[in-house]
Parts: sequence; structure tokens; C-alpha cells
Amino acid sequence: MKQKQDGFTMIELIVVIVILGILAAVALPKFLDLSGDAKAAAFKGMTATVTSAMTVNYGGCSATGHSTSGANAAKCKTVRYCDDIIAVMVQPIDATEYTISHTDLTTSNGSTGTCTMTQVSTGNTLAFSGISAGNP
Repeated sequence: MKQKQDGFTMIELIVVIVILGILAAVALPKFLDLSGDAKAAAFKGMTATVTSAMTVNYGGCSATGHSTSGANAAKCKTVRYCDDIIAVMVQPIDATEYTISHTDLTTSNGSTGTCTMTQVSTGNTLAFSGISAGNP
């Protein structure tokens, strides 16, 4: 007398699991496009980096009496306009992706102003605080 087996074989279960894994790997990224969130986060990070660079430069300039020549050249860079911060950055800003407004912060060292950064690919703008430093 033969006994009839019910259920699926191990091979059938493995094939189904493999097919589901392939579908998840291929289809899921199409449903979850996170590139917009990634660009927004990168933009906020870049704006925070520029703000920090302004603050660090002002600190260096304050320590050197806002002298930008000789031994102080590496410690203090002149920042009168918001986009002058580009010269201060150790890692250059990608000009094809980010632009900074040419807002006048005045020649009065320590004066602050609102600068604007634009992300070229999205057209989004964020404001950050600029600090005038290293002016004679």
C-alpha cells in the first residue's frame, strides 16, 4: 500500500524563496526612491559645513588680530562676502551642485549676515549665518 505525501518538497520551497528574493532585490528599489531624501540631507550637511567653516575662520582671525598675511595666512582668510567662504573650505564646494549668494557682510569684523546656499540640481535654498572676518 502506498502512502500519499502532502505538502511541498524542499526544492520547491527553496525555489519560491529564491524567486521572492530576486523580486525583492529588483522591485523594491523602484518603489522606494530615496534619492530626494538623500539630496536634501546632503544639502543640509553642506550648509552646516559652511556655517562651521565661517565660525572656525572667525575664531582663527580673532586669535591673529584679523591678520591674513605672513604666518597668519593659514589661520585667517578674508571673508567679506558670503561666497568668500569658498576660499576657506579645505574640501572645495562642487560649484556644479551648490552656489552661495554674494551677500555683503561688511568690512566690520565679527558682523553677521544671512547668506543663502542653493542646490543647483533641485533649486532648493537654505539660509546660513555668515561672519565677516580678516578684513583690514
